[in-house]
Amino acid sequence: MKSLWSLFIKYKELILYLIFGGLTTLTNILGYVLFARVIRLDLMVANGLALAISILFAYVTNKIFVFESKTETWTEVLREFTSFIACRLATAVLDMFLMYVTVEVWKLNDLLMKIVVNVIVVLLNFVFSKLIIFKKK
Repeated sequence: MKSLWSLFIKYKELILYLIFGGLTTLTNILGYVLFARVIRLDLMVANGLALAISILFAYVTNKIFVFESKTETWTEVLREFTSFIACRLATAVLDMFLMYVTVEVWKLNDLLMKIVVNVIVVLLNFVFSKLIIFKKK
């Protein structure tokens, strides 16, 4: 029987992605609550600001802890950051669209929909990060 440590090592990237993806989701949701419910900004503005903060948090944690990306030149860092932002902007557009449709059009609970949409976005972001952004050379 494998030890817990060997299982952790085998699935380290996925486990760390789930941990930091959870923290990114928490950052996104808390940011949304702050901007939408406390400061009372427009839904789409609040969601956009929360996304921006969580995307920056995700880049740093994914680069350092999850995928342990080693970039040696500023060109490599810029390429990696640009592809990260492009992929995250794609899922952010999906996030904004789904939030608009589910909350503004269908009148569903905004916080519940924020959580549901985040699950979809986190899964897509893992695929993009693994296959495009931080792929091993």
